[in-house]
Amino acid sequence: MKSLYVAWQDQETRRWFPVGCLTYDGRLYKFFYTRGATVSNNFMPFGRMQDFKAVYGSRELFPLFANRLLSPNRPEYHDFINWLNISKDSVDPFNVLALTGGIRGTDNLEVFPCPKPINGRYEVKFFNHGLRYVSDLAIERVNELTAGAKLFLMHDLQNSFDSFALALRTDDPATIVGYCPRYLVKDFHHIIGHCDPSRVEVFVEKVNSDAPLRFRLLCRFSSPWPEGFTACANELYQPIAQTENVCEL
Repeated sequence: MKSLYVAWQDQETRRWFPVGCLTYDGRLYKFFYTRGATVSNNFMPFGRMQDFKAVYGSRELFPLFANRLLSPNRPEYHDFINWLNISKDSVDPFNVLALTGGIRGTDNLEVFPCPKPINGRYEVKFFNHGLRYVSDLAIERVNELTAGAKLFLMHDLQNSFDSFALALRTDDPATIVGYCPRYLVKDFHHIIGHCDPSRVEVFVEKVNSDAPLRFRLLCRFSSPWPEGFTACANELYQPIAQTENVCEL
């Protein structure tokens, strides 16, 4: 079964919470709210999915997610798929949303996958964040990178928005070229603390010099999967619904 979590940002506190989960079993899409949705009084349920305690089902992808996908009819669609570095056979809503985060400029939501062990390893691809906040020289440095180049993690512990923030830098010359996605950094910190740091690596997967900044640098994080570790395991990821009964929309 495929699954994606939805992260929501409280505009007052700037904090992010996992508020829901989308799953697909090849037949039915399901959505349920997680306990992160109850943390802030500012969070409002989505569209017709008003009951926090329900599990919603649909034969079609829910509009909340479908509206975050680029239409194949758009002239830039083929360039977009190329930026994601996936084959045409791999183009499905989950793969696209997992890589892009389903980000829209009109709201404060992001979509992300929960990594699972692959041959005993933690492997995840992501577009670097925050490139619009770095210098023009840093963007030039990104454009010079090539697939396979190694990047390095830096803990930005005095970051006023996220004390877990992990910056990404190049080697020589050392240049900060963005940040890891906020929804992955707690996992990354756990892995760094439980693995030999020399075996925790970040590589350039692809540089899209013709893409908007948020799709410019595709990265890959790779490390051993720590013994006993479960991704997305804290309480805020747990479903609110206490039943498997599905309310079909």
